[in-house]
This record gives sequence, structure tokens and C-alpha cells, in this order.
Amino acid sequence: MSQLDLAHEADISTRHLSCVETGRALPSRDMVLRLAERLSVPLRERNRLLVSAGYAPMYRERPIDDPALAMARMAVDRLLRAHEPYPALAVDRHWKLVAANALVPRLLDGVAPFLLAAPVNVLRLSLHPQGLAPRIANLRAWRAHLLERLCQQIGATGDPVLQALHQDLSAYPCPAVKEEPAVDSEFAGIAVPFRLRHGERVLNLISTTTVFGTPVDITLQDLAIESFFPADAATSAALANLASEAPLSSRVGLR
Repeated sequence: MSQLDLAHEADISTRHLSCVETGRALPSRDMVLRLAERLSVPLRERNRLLVSAGYAPMYRERPIDDPALAMARMAVDRLLRAHEPYPALAVDRHWKLVAANALVPRLLDGVAPFLLAAPVNVLRLSLHPQGLAPRIANLRAWRAHLLERLCQQIGATGDPVLQALHQDLSAYPCPAVKEEPAVDSEFAGIAVPFRLRHGERVLNLISTTTVFGTPVDITLQDLAIESFFPADAATSAALANLASEAPLSSRVGLR
């Protein structure tokens, strides 16, 4: 975005914006927030901008089990449960598992126990050679998809934890797994599928990401729900059968 475009969007002069950018003028609190809004700066970084300009931070960061977030926790739990018999999980900004519905544990057979020890990082769980990687039928495409999503997050936030995570994941050896041929589905060509071997079958899934629309709490902005849908009738039937075997105690609660 050019300086002229940003000045137009923020309804200020390019001269004033230039002075703010070079440190010759101190922006008001309202100006900091206005510029951050136009640039879609995450709430966490908006607090850092405010402090750098000499103002108190505006947005709170509370743990997910804070009583003030009770309604948000309830909404997440309802979304996860309502998505059954298909798998869904909630993750934080570093891809650590916050919650999952009953289907998720049923798909983790054979995963090394250390990858399931809290806090569980779902990207490590997916791509580690002792995780799900050997069972992913389209591992190269899925690995590239996850690493690209991680790169986009790093570009938006500059988060050093995500940078270290990307470095670790990129160094994982890619298991020599047989790539299954692509299958025809109504989602072919419009989404990267997640093709997971489970028993004698391959489950063909696509995923969507849900976030809170207008969060004013950093924790809520960082929270994302990953919901997986069947990409064909056979997968839909297989997940329904799997769900009937999943006890309620297998659900992973909000932490």
C-alpha cells in the first residue's frame, strides 16, 4: 500500500502521514488506531503500536478459561459438537490445540504419544514422521498447503514462534509414502483436500476456517476453528460409522 493510498484511506494528508512515519510528528491515540485499522494490524500488534506511541494498550488478553470469556467458550464448544459426525478442532495463534470434538481422537491411531502430550501442536502432529504424515495419502500437496498458510501468518505478524515452527516443520524428512491417485469429487480444483488413510480406506476431506468476526480480546482474535467436511459420499458414511463408535469421554475439552 502506498503512502498516498494509506493517507486517503485514513483521511489524513500525505505530509502528516510522512511526518508520523519518519518520527517527526507524534500521532494521537486515535490516529494510531485509525492507521492500524486501515492496515488490518492484529490486535496484539495494535497494543504494541499504542505503547510505542506513549499510550496505554487497549486490548486485553485473557486465558480461554477466564470467566469473562465464558460465552465465547460456550460458542466454540457448540460449534465443535454441532459439526459431528465430522472432525473439528480449535487452535490458537501458534497452532496449539485448544479443543476438539469426539471425532478427532478417533483419527489419531498410531501417532507417537509425545506428539499428543499437552500442549499439542497440530502442525507438528500432521507433518511429523511419527505423526499423521505416513498416513496422509497426498502428503506433498498437504504439506505444501500447511507451510504456505504458515508463511502467510508469518508475513502478517512477524511472530518469531511461528518462524521457528516453520523452520522445524520444513526440516522434517518427508516420509516415503505411496501417493494415492486423485479422486473425483465436487470440490476438485477448488480446495486442497486432506486425504487420510484410516484402516482400509482413505478419507477425503476438505477444511474451512472459522474466526470471531469482531473480537476485542486478543485471545479470541487468535482463536480459529478448523472444520473438516467429507469430500465424497463414501467418506461421509465412514465418518458417520466412526462417530457411532466414539465415546463422549473422547472429546478434548477447552483448555
